[in-house]
Amino acid sequence: MKQTRRHFMAASAAVAGSVVFLPYAARADSHSSDVFKTTAGDITVHPVDHASFVMETPIGTIYSDPVGDAASYAGFPRPDLILVTHQHGDHYNAETLAALVGENTMLITNPAVYGMLPDALKAKATQVANGEETTFKALGISAIPAYNTTEGKQKFHPKGRDNGYVLGFDGFRVYISGDTEDIPEMRALEGVDLAFVCMNLPFTMDVKAAASAVAEFKPKYVYPYHFRGRDGGTQDPAEFAKLVAGAAEVKMGKWYS
Repeated sequence: MKQTRRHFMAASAAVAGSVVFLPYAARADSHSSDVFKTTAGDITVHPVDHASFVMETPIGTIYSDPVGDAASYAGFPRPDLILVTHQHGDHYNAETLAALVGENTMLITNPAVYGMLPDALKAKATQVANGEETTFKALGISAIPAYNTTEGKQKFHPKGRDNGYVLGFDGFRVYISGDTEDIPEMRALEGVDLAFVCMNLPFTMDVKAAASAVAEFKPKYVYPYHFRGRDGGTQDPAEFAKLVAGAAEVKMGKWYS
């Protein structure tokens, strides 16, 4: 993203519905962030909560699975692109999307979510199924399968329904796992620079499975995310970092307050 955009955001506040977009300094105080250098420009990652995050990139601002109170996104630039992996409430909320989208925002979703969208949001959306590809500006986007493999857990995320995404920036590839177990399609990934890998029980996988997959596909950087579950399903990101042990540089986002 060009610096002039940030200067504009710092100079004024835009109001959309009940969401006030605050200056950059204000959001920097309330959200942790990491900057990744690429040949096309910086990519800045802002963890928001659980599975939701914002990326400021050379091709625009990208929101991934934005849910919850729209005020949590106050201060970030309005999204140019929103990615939705699947329809569970910690990944998809139509009211949150409606509060966040701008006039030129594009949504990319799996087919199941696309079929649930209100007409106003559907008009801004493109559905992409497992194995399909699309583009946003110069960004190539691949829909990667995300599903459960363990007996008794396939009901959570059946094969063929939900998406992960690989984003192909110029010289920098980002993988967003969505909700999945340690699947062959994840292990087969190549050339990933930055990965967001889920881990919670009973819905996805534990830290050992997540770390084993990361050790095989070897992203340069990885965020453990989506690691709080139910019934003792919380996974320890510090344990994940120890298990990864040099296969990737682990980034510890501020996912939970």
